[in-house]
Amino acid sequence: QVQLVESGGGLVQPGGSLRLSCAASGIIFNIYDMNWYRQAPGKQRELVAVITSGGVTNVVDSVKGRFTISRDNAKNTVYLQMNSLKPEDTAVYYCNTRNIRRDYWGQGTQVTVSS
Repeated sequence: QVQLVESGGGLVQPGGSLRLSCAASGIIFNIYDMNWYRQAPGKQRELVAVITSGGVTNVVDSVKGRFTISRDNAKNTVYLQMNSLKPEDTAVYYCNTRNIRRDYWGQGTQVTVSS
């Protein structure tokens, strides 16, 4: 079955950096677009970054210039490099992919930005 396992979250001070990883199994990874979402307390889940199977990337305006999404098809892994973190980036971050039948989600990893 499809599994997405996130790692790399934690507590970081404002201005700091974290790199999230999402290891995928059960799919032919290199043909799937991969996404990072986040959900802050009391807010709806929002799309943060996308990387297509061909490596085209896009990020939401609020993280542009600070977050970078990348993938390593040899490792079946997608990354989210987060720099210059702000308190408003605090959220649970989820890895996602989808096919014509359904969405697949990881369990999420908590990112807390606080001094």
